Amino acid sequence: MLAPRAQGKLRLVAKRRGPETVIRELRQEGSLKALFPKVRGNALDVVFLNTAGGLTGGDRMQMAMTAQEGAHVIVSSQAAERAYRAQPDQIAKSEVRLTIAQDGRIDWLPQETILFDQAALRRKLDVNLSANGTALLVEPVVFGRVAMGETVRELQFMDHWHVRRDGALVFADAIRMTGDAHAQMMHRAIGKGAGAVATILLAGPSAAVCAADLELSGDSGCSLISDDLLLVRLLAQDGFDLRRQMIPVVEALATAPMPRVWRL
Repeated sequence: MLAPRAQGKLRLVAKRRGPETVIRELRQEGSLKALFPKVRGNALDVVFLNTAGGLTGGDRMQMAMTAQEGAHVIVSSQAAERAYRAQPDQIAKSEVRLTIAQDGRIDWLPQETILFDQAALRRKLDVNLSANGTALLVEPVVFGRVAMGETVRELQFMDHWHVRRDGALVFADAIRMTGDAHAQMMHRAIGKGAGAVATILLAGPSAAVCAADLELSGDSGCSLISDDLLLVRLLAQDGFDLRRQMIPVVEALATAPMPRVWRL
């Protein structure tokens, strides 16, 4: 008999009211909840949390965030997400859909996803942009906790990104890792021994300007795919080192202060 599985749904629609962004619609179900910290500017700060305490095989999480015309939404997570060991043939699924209207912006800034040994997780991120909408997308992943001596020897991890502008696909990315994740990350062409990685994408009119001022360290790198599409990959030894690299990069690409939950 299978243990009960966690399910959660979160739907938010934000609109612009004067200079500020406010909630227009909010619906939350199951183990996904949203918090709204005290406003520090005109953007709407959203912090989501999974009250189930992590993900394991069979869990289902769905989020949909919409920024209407001129609205700016900054989305983060209360803490790092954790993908725990799954039962055989059971996979946790997480789906996120972001919709951004004219002159709107969404900064998708969840904290790290920590993948534990024998975890099974399939993620999907779909972004739909208007002609001049902006999306800043950040997804950090940590393969076990180095300080705890954890090594990920068995893993199923699938991560798919699709970004469309006015219906046309402008960016797609897919990661599929199965088996011994530690051995795979040791390969020079994959991770060069890194224990943590992050993918950062800025899709918006300011991408080219931001690329010119970006400073990266170590084996990390960036690519200006087009004048409105900037991709950054970060490699780090552990989660702490990844944050040390990531926070200044995100601050350079963002137009609002980093969410307080991200501070080291």
